[in-house]
Amino acid sequence: MQDAAAAPLALLRDWVERAADPAGAAWYREMLRAVAASDAEQPLVRAIGLAPRKLGKSDLEFEADDLEAADRVRPGFDPSGLSIDQAARISFVLACPRPVADTLERLLHAADLGESVAYYRGFAIFPEPRRLLTRAGDAVRSAIKPVLEAIAHRNPYPREHFAQDAWNQMVLKALFIDSTLAPIQGLDERANAELARMLIDYARERRAAGRPVSPELWRCVRPFADAGVRNQMAELGAADR
Repeated sequence: MQDAAAAPLALLRDWVERAADPAGAAWYREMLRAVAASDAEQPLVRAIGLAPRKLGKSDLEFEADDLEAADRVRPGFDPSGLSIDQAARISFVLACPRPVADTLERLLHAADLGESVAYYRGFAIFPEPRRLLTRAGDAVRSAIKPVLEAIAHRNPYPREHFAQDAWNQMVLKALFIDSTLAPIQGLDERANAELARMLIDYARERRAAGRPVSPELWRCVRPFADAGVRNQMAELGAADR
């Protein structure tokens, strides 16, 4: 396990053990030890695969102290909506003695939907975040809503590490698959003129096809609304939004 993984692992371990029943907690501790003690992939894959069966899939419950602890471990880390099996799977990756980026390269190739969502939520706290950019781009290109939302929603990773092109594509893709923008961290601070142009074009296409335009779109456009953009917004019915 890398030093940078120690604090987030300890936090996740506390949450999982608190939420699990005695048998589940005992299994979880045993699997953590097995994963941490082996360079082989089998213990990790086994632990990840069995997590929902051994621990269930219920959402973790957080108090204010938990959220404060999350932010101390990683500024911007928001575990809201994290399920017990997701937290366990992320912790198993953190406990693995191999570099996280190398481990994820292998795991994501064979991951099912639930595993993929857990891994991408883990991007908020995984070490060596720059090494994960390629895999984060895969999530942005995905047409699977839970996968995109795992990287885009309540996650500080895109705000801090995405180049402007990747950021803009993420925002546009969220609208394209009927996701929401409000849970995206840094939405206002990373707004840019190119994104505003892309969203105006997207809104025009939607209106031309007789489809609705999410009112959230204008949040990213309005800061760049010069006279020309304001006219376009008015034409698209956004003047009063």
